[in-house]
Amino acid sequence: MLLGAGQRGRYVYGAYASRNPDRLRFVAVAEPDDLRRRIFGEEHAIPASRRFADWPEMLETQPARVCVIATPDRQHAGPAIAALGRGLDVLLEKPVAHTLRKCFEVLEAARLSSGSLTVAHVLRYTPFFTTLNRLIGSGRLGRLITVEHREDVAYWHMAHSFVRGNWARSGESTPMIVQKCCHDFDILAWNLASGGGARVTGVQSFGSLVHFRREHAPAGATSRCTDPCPAASACPFDAARLYLDPALAGWPVHTISDDLSPRGRERALAHGPYGRCVYTAGSDVVDHQTVAMETSSGATAVLVMNGHSARQERTARYHGTRGSLITTFGSRPAIEFTDHLGGATTRIPIPAADGGHGGGDAGLIEAFLDTVENGESSKTSTETWFESHLLAFGAEQSRLTGSTVDIDEMRVASR
Repeated sequence: MLLGAGQRGRYVYGAYASRNPDRLRFVAVAEPDDLRRRIFGEEHAIPASRRFADWPEMLETQPARVCVIATPDRQHAGPAIAALGRGLDVLLEKPVAHTLRKCFEVLEAARLSSGSLTVAHVLRYTPFFTTLNRLIGSGRLGRLITVEHREDVAYWHMAHSFVRGNWARSGESTPMIVQKCCHDFDILAWNLASGGGARVTGVQSFGSLVHFRREHAPAGATSRCTDPCPAASACPFDAARLYLDPALAGWPVHTISDDLSPRGRERALAHGPYGRCVYTAGSDVVDHQTVAMETSSGATAVLVMNGHSARQERTARYHGTRGSLITTFGSRPAIEFTDHLGGATTRIPIPAADGGHGGGDAGLIEAFLDTVENGESSKTSTETWFESHLLAFGAEQSRLTGSTVDIDEMRVASR
């Protein structure tokens, strides 16, 4: 069964089921939007009696083995706890919850459940990060000393998701460092553990919303890009440029409306959130944040989230006592290893990847189904996902309070 037939529910999990009906078939759907519920039901031949506006009745009445939860952030924990309580195998979108306390409640429900919990940390399931993690775990770097990890969020992605979109206000969703970077904290924690067993013990973070503020609006800017706006030609965030080109039909364009005809797009920009001026849309989340981390081994790590990048990519540098790694995960993925003994640099081969998130979407679903079918342990089952959320919420607490946060103390306080 599926909870939430929006972007991830329909275009990732639903699309996988359509391509692989022998592995995954949805027999019920819960979705409050009437049109989305009907479309998903028709695409997957779900009878009207198994289409629900809300999830409690579906969980109580519909027999199923697995439950995929792709609801908005603040609606993750409740259905996850309920589904785990019924012994279902659960695939849950990240972040697990909008507070650390709620995350711990989900963790406890997973520990007590006869079912399994897999969290959608899709990067772990990509050929790129799997290759990187194995290399770090091989010992070729020697003792890990420093890590520098960047998530560069393209300017148009920042505007779409975190200024105009669902995650523009932290009080209605989750802080950006949690929503966007729990992936990155998960990879950091995973690689630190593989590279010698280190864990993060303290974090200090700085960041703010600098650019997307009313005082930075161009002279004469209108509240909507469709009004029309006299500043449009000089504005990189002009909604007409980002969404009205008929050649653009995938993500993120398909999130603005279920009707992607020219008229449907124009209506969406004229009346919906994605046509608003980025300077007056009311976003309150950071557009940049830096997190410094100390670890139990003495190594240090830095995570930088930048919402004003020309590219949508993640880059990282891992430096050890015997070797160094420079990596790029984006349109041109690359991992380069330099051996300190002799200075030879080797480009590490990365298996080909297809699909969203560098192959991670399909890899996640297949790993989850392996867990269900064969009892194999998921990479992000039960315990491992909690560390990434602990670090992300710790970073946000540090940013807000200006203090260094002790992660072990925060772990105890979350219980």
